[in-house]
Amino acid sequence: MDASHTPAAPLSAAASGPLTGRVRPPGDKSVSHRCMIFGLLAVGETKIEGLLEGEDVLRTAQAARQLGAKVVRHGQGSWSVWGAGLGSLLQPTETLDFGNAGTGSRLMMGVIAGHPIVARFDGDASLRKRPMKRILDPLALQGAQVLEQAEGGRLPLVLQGSAEPLPVEYKTPVASAQIKSAVLLCGLNSPGRTVVIEAEASRDHTEKMLAHFGAKVTSEPYGAHGRKITLEGRPELVARPVNVPADPSSAAFPLVAALITPGSDIVIEGVMTNPLRSGLLTTLQEMGADITLDNRREEGGEEVADVRARFSTLTGVDVPAERAPSMIDEYPILSVAAAFAKGETRMRGLSELRVKESDRLAAVAEGLKVNGVDCEIVGDDLIVRGGPVRGGGAVETHLDHRIAMSFLVMGLAAQNKVTVDDETMIATSFPTFRALMEGLGATFS
Repeated sequence: MDASHTPAAPLSAAASGPLTGRVRPPGDKSVSHRCMIFGLLAVGETKIEGLLEGEDVLRTAQAARQLGAKVVRHGQGSWSVWGAGLGSLLQPTETLDFGNAGTGSRLMMGVIAGHPIVARFDGDASLRKRPMKRILDPLALQGAQVLEQAEGGRLPLVLQGSAEPLPVEYKTPVASAQIKSAVLLCGLNSPGRTVVIEAEASRDHTEKMLAHFGAKVTSEPYGAHGRKITLEGRPELVARPVNVPADPSSAAFPLVAALITPGSDIVIEGVMTNPLRSGLLTTLQEMGADITLDNRREEGGEEVADVRARFSTLTGVDVPAERAPSMIDEYPILSVAAAFAKGETRMRGLSELRVKESDRLAAVAEGLKVNGVDCEIVGDDLIVRGGPVRGGGAVETHLDHRIAMSFLVMGLAAQNKVTVDDETMIATSFPTFRALMEGLGATFS
């Protein structure tokens, strides 16, 4: 059902004493989307454990079915995908409806672009506002054609793929794993070599999974902070099992809640610590957070650890712009941590937040202000001056799951309860959020 038709469900969070216990957040969203997509493109049965069963990933699973995969759920987080195989996708008979899933829709555009089929893409009110041109431009260089699109290169749109995608060397205009992944996924079915160059390295789950499923892919340093990724086309992709690590973007909510709630001491199990996703951990440690990483190990080709977090006195810091790609989804919850920190936190270079599920930069600043936090936006920077948080505000989520969860966390440590106008969107990425937080001792009403 389209999110705009679901009745809003307000939720409040209030201070309720220390948070304690051990929890495991759901599987990583980025990896979960990619499991479904690589399962579709590989030959044989891909067994997945720990899949995130949020609405976004289920939309990608449904699209994989429409393109010829057999997708079966065995139990909580346990799934199998029997692939159609690279080059053998079916022509979908109905629209691929991605709901709120930006990652699923954009990666699947890359898949479609590399196959001789035509597909109509659509999504909910929030996804229809998000820019798709940055994905479609490189895919056009590879031979795909956009037959129909909404104004400004947005959904709904119809994409015609190519039977012989052209080998390209493409330099991404912004650090975006979605652009990089779409180009590589299209290039999989190209008879030549596809090269993507990024000036700032973005999350590398696609490259890791390409290698895991048997593709010939290399990644080498490029310039000061960048990478050059080279993919040989038309590999034999073979089904492989995948264990999905816990999502660091979801772990961020109980993590920050423990840091700002007096007396708290929690352990978050199996969290992905991929260096290209751990900007938040780095920043919180710079702020003085008492965080330790134990039992470091590897799951599904990704580094993971158990993260222990205890109540901490935080101090404001300057967060450099080049850290943004490694924590782009964590700025809303970092802003909440900054609201409780002593002094000023300046988060630099947040232009990418303006085109997320909402204008996330404006939404965060609004939410902070209605709860009595001193903050301002200067250019693309967010400045937060922290201290005790009054709370008591009603926050507009703008259909954005991360805004909703961030301000509910704020309510757990503010002087007065904090209310968000709608919690229904939380299910897109973290369906068990409320139960997990209540298990640690949080109070919602």
